[in-house]
Amino acid sequence: MSDLDQLTQSLARNLKRWRKERDSPWTRSPRAGVSRGMIIQIEQARTNPSVGTTVKLADALGVSITTLLDYEQGPQVRLVPPSQAVRMWSTSTGSNTTLLVGTEARGPLELWSWTLMPGDGSASDPHPEGTVELLHVTAGTLTLIVDEAEHLLPAGTSAVFEANVAHTYRNDGDEPAEMTMAVSIPPVR
Repeated sequence: MSDLDQLTQSLARNLKRWRKERDSPWTRSPRAGVSRGMIIQIEQARTNPSVGTTVKLADALGVSITTLLDYEQGPQVRLVPPSQAVRMWSTSTGSNTTLLVGTEARGPLELWSWTLMPGDGSASDPHPEGTVELLHVTAGTLTLIVDEAEHLLPAGTSAVFEANVAHTYRNDGDEPAEMTMAVSIPPVR
């Protein structure tokens, strides 16, 4: 079974499980922004949804993307070797995001590794109220746009912001921009 097949199967299994556990018929409503037909296709492992769709479903359920992709819980210390990190997005020019690790302790918490090639960017819809993103640029210069305000972050710079507004990560430079990002999502009340 390919990595993509495993990811599709895991997402199907976990979406069904979390919708049942959360008793969440509203994940099929406009609140989640995902059609009933798409949810059925995902739960039957007939499609591999976009990152945006996966984020919308995770937000609607109040869980992390990590939880939707793999719910297997192990001992108190869980090691995630590079081969098990999940590539979520990539472009033909080499830009990519990788979900390194996540947890549900006191609300979902995710750690990401990002690479943006020159000229590439990634826009995000607002996350639930109370979501906070922390990032640290390790190479190049990142342009962070939060609620239409641009911020330049050269290598070595860190930032923290409330992510309940539209935000974009962009590389306007001429060398790859790399960053590590943590996303803290409030628990479902």
